[in-house]
Amino acid sequence: VRIRAAVFSGDVCITGHDSGPVFEVQPSSVVYPEGLSKGTVTLNCQARASPAATYRWHVNGTNVPVGDLRYTLVAGNLVISGPQYGSDGGSYQCLAMNRCGTILSRVANLKFGYLHDFSGEGQSPQTVYEGAGAFLACQAPAHYPALSYRWFVNDFPSFVKPDGGRWFVSQVTGNLYLAKAEPNDTASYFCFTTIDMDISTKSTFSKANQLTVQPDANTRKSAPAIKVRFPAETYALAGHTTQLECFAYGNPVPKLRWRKVDGLLPSKAGASAEGPILTLPEMTFHDEGVYECEAYNSEGRDKHQGRINVQAQPEWLQVMSDSEVEISSELHWTCVAAGKPRPSIRWLRNGQPLSTQDRVEVNGGRLKVINLALEDSGMYQCVAENKHDTIYSNAELRVQVQAPDFRSNPVRRLVPAARGGQVMLECRPRAAPKPTLFWSRGTELLTNSSRVTVTPDGILWIHNISRADEGKYTCFAENYLGKANSTGHLSVRDATKITLAPSNADINQEENVTLQCHASHDPTMDLTFTWAHNGALLDLEDPAGPYHRVEGKETIGDLLIVSGQLSQAGTYSCTAQTVVDSASASAKLVVRGPPGPPGGLVVKNVAETSAELRWSRGYDNHSPIGKYVIMGCSPLSSGWRTMRTEPSNIEGNAESARVVGLLPWMDYEFQVIASNILGSGEPSMSSHTVRTQQAAPTVAPSGLGGGGGDRNELIITWTPMAREYQNGDGFGYILAFRKRNTPTWVVERVSNVESSRYVYSNQSLSPYCPFEVKIKAYNRKGEGPFSQIALVHSAEEEPTVAPLRINATALTAFEMQVSWDPVQHLSANGILRGYEIRYWRQHEREAAADRVRTAGLETTARVAGLRPSTRYHVTVLAYNSAGTGPASPKSTVTTRRPPPNRPPGNVFWKTDGSWVTVRWDHVKALGNESAVLGYKVLYKHEGQSALKVLDKGKTSVTLPLPKDNGYVVLEIRSWGEGGDGAAHETIVSRDSGETD
Repeated sequence: VRIRAAVFSGDVCITGHDSGPVFEVQPSSVVYPEGLSKGTVTLNCQARASPAATYRWHVNGTNVPVGDLRYTLVAGNLVISGPQYGSDGGSYQCLAMNRCGTILSRVANLKFGYLHDFSGEGQSPQTVYEGAGAFLACQAPAHYPALSYRWFVNDFPSFVKPDGGRWFVSQVTGNLYLAKAEPNDTASYFCFTTIDMDISTKSTFSKANQLTVQPDANTRKSAPAIKVRFPAETYALAGHTTQLECFAYGNPVPKLRWRKVDGLLPSKAGASAEGPILTLPEMTFHDEGVYECEAYNSEGRDKHQGRINVQAQPEWLQVMSDSEVEISSELHWTCVAAGKPRPSIRWLRNGQPLSTQDRVEVNGGRLKVINLALEDSGMYQCVAENKHDTIYSNAELRVQVQAPDFRSNPVRRLVPAARGGQVMLECRPRAAPKPTLFWSRGTELLTNSSRVTVTPDGILWIHNISRADEGKYTCFAENYLGKANSTGHLSVRDATKITLAPSNADINQEENVTLQCHASHDPTMDLTFTWAHNGALLDLEDPAGPYHRVEGKETIGDLLIVSGQLSQAGTYSCTAQTVVDSASASAKLVVRGPPGPPGGLVVKNVAETSAELRWSRGYDNHSPIGKYVIMGCSPLSSGWRTMRTEPSNIEGNAESARVVGLLPWMDYEFQVIASNILGSGEPSMSSHTVRTQQAAPTVAPSGLGGGGGDRNELIITWTPMAREYQNGDGFGYILAFRKRNTPTWVVERVSNVESSRYVYSNQSLSPYCPFEVKIKAYNRKGEGPFSQIALVHSAEEEPTVAPLRINATALTAFEMQVSWDPVQHLSANGILRGYEIRYWRQHEREAAADRVRTAGLETTARVAGLRPSTRYHVTVLAYNSAGTGPASPKSTVTTRRPPPNRPPGNVFWKTDGSWVTVRWDHVKALGNESAVLGYKVLYKHEGQSALKVLDKGKTSVTLPLPKDNGYVVLEIRSWGEGGDGAAHETIVSRDSGETD
């Protein structure tokens, strides 16, 4: 059993069995209400240790008298009964200890919270004019910890609300600020303060603060004036929330916005970026900088700036770890901590400060102990602290003393080795201090020779092994505490050899290839093959991968490469391996494929319709480059397309070409693609975007036409020129027009590229006058060609002549026919489109007339949807695209009486072979109905869609029946001058029957 020196209570810490204390729970600071005498405070402390830890407590560096009536230890927790402000406040630390060492907990502060009452004197009443700003001071009483502030109006709990930014309560001073006073703000205001402690809260409020607002009929507006200003320097703590306050007087009520002067305002500010308190949670060093609050309204603005400096609590970057070190050796431990300000570092051993003396050297975060002794064992702590916090890191040091012992790490009992190879035998006993090591074979002590090497740390190397080296080898270890030895047997095996090495191969892309690899080996051992590509081990077990092992004898390790790719070219190494040795052989694989992408593409000498491209050759991938193709892309193309070049065929040895056929004033990107007999390669990287030079337009606008519009107007229309035909900026249109058969052209310029019409107004323009019109485009480089001449008419005028000889005839009770003489075209002031029939009942006004238009120049029309027995007035007007002309003289017509609204009754039928006779009763007209002149029979056979109509004056009809057993569908109705009456529908089959 290894031991180390006693460090606690005279006991011995046993290595491998005992362990020093490690904190699981440490005490936290507490704020306790002052004057609460019957309560308790518990400071927690628990540590993991073997044997179990015992505990002590310090307050302000002195022992806490545990066992006193007011101090109780429960496990490791310190319970203080009836804490008292004068005697119990302070900094507490827990000590956890066992026979392996002592550790010190972090500091926990016990402080007492209090909030005194406001002074009995209220503040003097304040008077402010409407529209002005004001504030009420809180003058909070003595307190601990920090307060939160609210104000209420007149009665609790009617708390002041922001009211659109008019009110603000500072959480720094507690003062109440009012940006713009209003008459209804007159009231009594009370400052309400609260402290939060760990087990309770306490609140109190001030005496009334009277505010009176004097109304002002002529309220003056005022620019913002910032009254609540955050400090010029604010120190924030990383990981915590920081708040800056800013508030301004002004009329109208100022709005607020924040910005970071030296960077972007952090997004985590959220909505607070437009409020009086800028809130920045989870502060980082990136948030450090100058911040500005701006108050603004319609009258002006005001600004205030201040800097946030971010500091940080200590944080460990590197700590020490538990160590077992042999006696008389050296210990080197390092602790590194980050923080701002930079933390200082000190060291503790078993709770006591360590400083440089004797064998100990302390240098900031570095601890060095030389010539270690047993008494150096124990618990060590590295302590980093700055003004924001103190952190502890713990580790246990065990100084070992032990006679040599091979039980946990003996020499390997059987060590196989290959003939001609080399072997290493390790000797690593446990011992402290370090033992002297030597090797023997039988009785022969082994020393360094041409084939044997014994290193200082006990490793035996045998080189160029032969069968004669087989046998037992023993390692001896010795220190001042004792001796030990361990023996292993060296077994010499046949060497592994490559009998068929892989051969160099040359394939085209997508072809398969097999690389052979055969080996011989000692038959008493297993043989495995591995393959590497350019030194990287290959995965031969992935069925979806490109590499596969060729199944066969154990001595065959061929590699199959499926669908070879350019990236798979390179050196392939086969390794045949046993547990004692290995042998390797390599071969090169060449994969031929399409060329790689050309490089260094640049565009030079850009002209109006051409540009020069230069590039450098890419890899030919073992097949000569045959030609190049240049691809281009512009905003008008849907993708890359092949460009015209000079020369048109670019040979494989070329490194430049000219692209032609480009559009002037157009943005282009280019790529170059090389190809060989195996295909086209990947394109080069795209060139930078270039814009061709400007040129005068080369084509005329299309779609030239026009016409229509208002009186005395000539409207000319065209299709706006597409971007690819504009050829330059400063683009517009030139219009030329003249009356047909006149010599002089009128020329007008239209400067908007999106324009598609031009309106020429002239009081002397006659209606529907033909004009010759042509158009061309221009830009800052010049003018393009004129279009072909188009014929466009000026605006038409309404017809001036009315149709004559109007004749209206009643056809039925619901329909009439109107006819008239045509209007001569010469008097139409344009192209006559047709005629409009207006009709209205006798008692109606003409303005309410219904209207029907003909689709062409017909001179008759039927008008349906009329009322029976009704007198109508009818007039006809000619119309063109400008409107309708004058109305014709009125014609009058009376519609006929309506037909009977009753269908024929008592319908029955009788079949006779292939015929059926249908009979019905006569329909008798009433006095207000038109007489019945006959009957219409509509019929169709089963499955037919067409109806046949028979006009009959009689009350019966004989019809053919279908040859099969089908039926006939019948509709029977009366007819007369008033039109068709109501229909009777029935179905007739071969069976005689009748229907009601």
